Amino acid sequence: MSAFKSEFLRTLSERGFIHQISDETGLDDLFAREIVTAYIGFDPTAPSLHAGGLIQIMMLHWMQKTGHRPIALMGGGTGMVGDPSFKDEARQLMTLDTIASNIASIKKVFSNYLTFGDGPQDAIMVDNGDWLREINYLEFLRDVGRHFSVNRMLSFDSVKLRLDRQQSLSFLEFNYMILQAYDFVELNKRHDVRMQMGGSDQWGNIINGIELGHRMGTPQLYALTSPLLTTASGAKMGKSLSGAVWLNPDMLSAYDFWQYWRNTEDADVERFLKLYTTMPLDAIARLAALGGSEINEAKKILATEVTAMLHGRENAEQAAETARKTFEEGALSESLPTVEIPASEIEAGIGVLALFVKAGLASTNGEARRHVQGGAVRINDQPVSDERRTIGSAEVSPEGVIKLSLGKKKHVLVRPA
Repeated sequence: MSAFKSEFLRTLSERGFIHQISDETGLDDLFAREIVTAYIGFDPTAPSLHAGGLIQIMMLHWMQKTGHRPIALMGGGTGMVGDPSFKDEARQLMTLDTIASNIASIKKVFSNYLTFGDGPQDAIMVDNGDWLREINYLEFLRDVGRHFSVNRMLSFDSVKLRLDRQQSLSFLEFNYMILQAYDFVELNKRHDVRMQMGGSDQWGNIINGIELGHRMGTPQLYALTSPLLTTASGAKMGKSLSGAVWLNPDMLSAYDFWQYWRNTEDADVERFLKLYTTMPLDAIARLAALGGSEINEAKKILATEVTAMLHGRENAEQAAETARKTFEEGALSESLPTVEIPASEIEAGIGVLALFVKAGLASTNGEARRHVQGGAVRINDQPVSDERRTIGSAEVSPEGVIKLSLGKKKHVLVRPA
């Protein structure tokens, strides 16, 4: 990859964000000479994005930090169809109310990474439902659809893989790439957008938009994709043993978010510090050079810095302190995740398996039983070996809680309510 003269592309390159660029020289020249507007699309398939999408948000963050204007595009229109890219089957169709609710919830996260406003470098958030839901179908077929070759669309990996596996691809899903391409053209007309960014699985869709723009008379448009990330062991980013690592604080606490990053594999520490924090590269290099048990200090810094961007510095440091007390001192901290259970259930006695399911530390009694049999379950820091054990008022501590632990790093306080 060439040495970039624009600060934005140089920063992305140095920190490992770049997988492909449609025209390196042309895009570098554009960023070097003017304020560039670019966007990333987010489909509202859930009430929150998860940590797998954080790399895209950080790309928008660096755009603004280097003097350009980022756009976060909400898929109020495309969300009605669902992106079929590399999926084995069609997404469940959502109602308009669900889409609107998900968008409203997702929006809350972006203000932690972007500054919104009316200035030339202020971020804006737009919804493609504003134009896609108003489309006249016959006019759209005539003015936009005629520019697409079905032969070429069938050659895209995202479509080809589905068909090669003899899995159905509906006409509804087939239209997604046309709608996404049209978004690029519409955003150029409305906001002078010149570049679309996304994960590497979106390359074909983004190039479609560039070609559609060329045929419909836009200025030269550009594409930039980031690598699709997995951990060093091959696990998908944004997934943990207990489920998705959500970005919305009402779906995952600052403490649990901190713990996810604290558990980063040794081989991923330097890469994640570059991608998910704004720490200077020389400071990251010093942390990456740590070996042995010292690498754990780098992981704590990673967890605190990533958490601080999303949840605020105070919450991040509180999460770090809670972890320190819990793991290094064995103390009981009120900052641990807390679950309330009716006092009557505790007084009557509740089975340890059912209690761990209610606390969210296991999804089923069977899973909880396996944890007991594996020696991973503790009540008030005492190991539990009997899967038939009943937990009651005797286990409530002087602080009025029962501490449940799964392994060394997962803890929940149960409070009788």
